[in-house]
Amino acid sequence: MELNVGIIGGAGYTGGELLRILINHPFVNVAFVHSKSQAGKPVWVTHTDLLGDTDLTFSGEEPAVLLAQEGLDAVFLCSGHGASATFMAENEISDDITVIDLSTDFRDEHDDFVYGMPELQRERIQEATRIANPGCFATSIQLALLPLAKASLLLNDIQVSAITGSTGAGQALVPTTGFTWRNNNISIYKAFTHQHLTEIRQSLTTLDPAFTHAINFIPYRGDFTRGIMANVYTPFAGTLDEAKALYKTYYANHPFTHVSDTAVDVKQVVNTNKCFLHLELHDGQLLITSVIDNLTKGAAGQAVQNLNLVFGLPEDTGLRLKSVAF
Repeated sequence: MELNVGIIGGAGYTGGELLRILINHPFVNVAFVHSKSQAGKPVWVTHTDLLGDTDLTFSGEEPAVLLAQEGLDAVFLCSGHGASATFMAENEISDDITVIDLSTDFRDEHDDFVYGMPELQRERIQEATRIANPGCFATSIQLALLPLAKASLLLNDIQVSAITGSTGAGQALVPTTGFTWRNNNISIYKAFTHQHLTEIRQSLTTLDPAFTHAINFIPYRGDFTRGIMANVYTPFAGTLDEAKALYKTYYANHPFTHVSDTAVDVKQVVNTNKCFLHLELHDGQLLITSVIDNLTKGAAGQAVQNLNLVFGLPEDTGLRLKSVAF
C-alpha cells in the first residue's frame, strides 16, 4: 500500500512536524506541500533540519488543481484557525479523499467531521473521511479525564493547571512568543476561557451525558519550545490502587497513552506521540499529571495516527519516535 497525501499550509510549525513524520512513514508518499508564502522554495529552506531528507518544493498552485490530481488519498489542513472552514467552502473535495483538519474549525463535528481522538472514538474514526484533529491542551487534559468520565466518576468540579511551550502559539511572532519576553518568564493567559474547554466538555459528555460540573482551567505560557504538562485534580472516593486500575484498563489497548507508577516530566514525551499519565491521591483529591508533546500527540502525530486508522494500518505505523530523554 502507498498512500498519496498532500499538505495545505506546510510552512508552519505543525506543517513542518507533519512533514518530518510523513517523509519517514513506510506507506506514505507526500504528493504536494502547499504554501502561499513559501511557494517555489525547497521545503528544507524553511524547515532547515530537512536538508538531505527530502527534495520536495512548496507548491503555490491553486488548491483545486492539487486536489484534482489522480490518486490522491488524503489531505492535511495545517493553516490557521478559520482558514480550514474557508478552504472547505471554496474547494470541492471528493469523498474519496480523506480530509484531516488540524484547526479548531470542525471540532464540534459539523459538516460530517468526526472528532479525531483515538482514545475516545477509535471506531468512528476508522469509518470517517472527514476528521477534526483535537487541540493540544485538549488532548492532554482529556487523556487525564476520559477514564473517570467513562466510569461516571466525575462527580464534582475539575481543576486544571497546565503549561505549554512556545510552539503552541504558532510560528507568527507576537510579543509573547519572542525570546526576549518568553525566556526566564512565565505567564497566565485565557484563564477560565480557553477555546479548548468546549471540545473537552464535548468529549466528557460523550462518555458521561450527566456531566455538568465546572472545568476550571488555568493555562500558562512556559519558557521552553515544546511540550505540555497538565495537572488535573478532582474529588475521588476510591483508593489510589483503584484509580490506577481504572486508568490502566481504559488505556490497555491504546498504544500511545501509558500510566506511570513514578512521576513524569515533559522530556519523556517530547518528539514522540506518547502521553504519560501519573496519578496521586491527596485527601480525597485525585491528581492526574498528563504530559505530551504539543506538536506531535497534540497535533501532527495524532493526525498521522488518525490517517493510519482510516486506512487500516497499525495505529503506530510511522510513529515509533524517539524522545530527547536528556
